[in-house]
Amino acid sequence: MLSDNSPYKKEFFRLLDQIRTEVDSLKRNIGELERENSRLKSKLHEIEEGQTDIFSEVSESERLAIRHQVLGLISKIDSHLEDPK
Repeated sequence: MLSDNSPYKKEFFRLLDQIRTEVDSLKRNIGELERENSRLKSKLHEIEEGQTDIFSEVSESERLAIRHQVLGLISKIDSHLEDPK
């Protein structure tokens, strides 16, 4: 058995203390990162709730006008494709 004054035993306890210090530091970092993650998730949730789709901001008359324009373009494309030249 190693004596209390053994250099190996002293080195072992010194390294053990370093490991404990590092583990404590990592635990604190984990706690900080978990809090930051939670804060960012809350912020993302708030942003997602505030978002709307593009058509919810458009009035009904504007939607009908857009629909009419799209149908007109589709009709022109169809007639162009069907036109045998």
